[in-house]
Amino acid sequence: MAVELVEEQIQLYAKQLKIPTFSHYEEVLRRTSPNQTFAELLLFLLKAEYEQRQENKNQRRLKQAGFPYTKTLDELDVSRYGSQITEMFMMELASCRFIDDKKNIVMMGNPGRGKTHLAIGLGLKACAAGMSVLFKNASALSTDLTEARDTYVLGKLEKKIQKADLLIIDEMGYVSFDRYQSELLFKVIADRSERGSIIVTTNLPFSEWTTLFENTAMVTALVDRLTFHSYILDMNGDSYRLEQAKKFSKGGSLSD
Repeated sequence: MAVELVEEQIQLYAKQLKIPTFSHYEEVLRRTSPNQTFAELLLFLLKAEYEQRQENKNQRRLKQAGFPYTKTLDELDVSRYGSQITEMFMMELASCRFIDDKKNIVMMGNPGRGKTHLAIGLGLKACAAGMSVLFKNASALSTDLTEARDTYVLGKLEKKIQKADLLIIDEMGYVSFDRYQSELLFKVIADRSERGSIIVTTNLPFSEWTTLFENTAMVTALVDRLTFHSYILDMNGDSYRLEQAKKFSKGGSLSD
């Protein structure tokens, strides 16, 4: 059989079977040793196809998560947080076992303390582990829920939110919510209680959350659900970005 015809049929079958790695097998096999057996070459191709599919899935998870930017845990200086957030504890969080255990994480701290950075870093770890993540700014989530209610698609949005293995609500504390927004946010959080993990970042202690929601009783119930079976991280102290800026001014590099 002519080489051109063989190449054409390989391309055809690779497309029909949805194994694109096989369609450019020559490029893949160039990375192998010339004395490898046929079985070893086939295994190499199959592994390359599997790895590419896993990477494609991860890229889809990252896109669906909606991270505003990429920040890894390796870029975070854990020593800034003192004894509460140790390297060992960070490794425990990075394992994503808290998601398997349906635990929540509430990160409290001054603006610029690295709360969003840590939340995104954990979200990236979850995506890499094959978990679905949804990242939402608290204000944007409230707006999305309100608009969904007004356009009669609230149930669809709530289902999407509850389906995520990890929901990240960022910057709780910068805007207040009216009664309807409060009820919608409360339902999202209550529905995930012991069913799915939530990470919340906030610049306010729980005692000041009454300034965010009109209904004081609702605040109590909301905090109860967030803090049950959870990690509460006090990240207060000097601003993380300020510390990085000081380091940069002395000739170092600036990392948000």
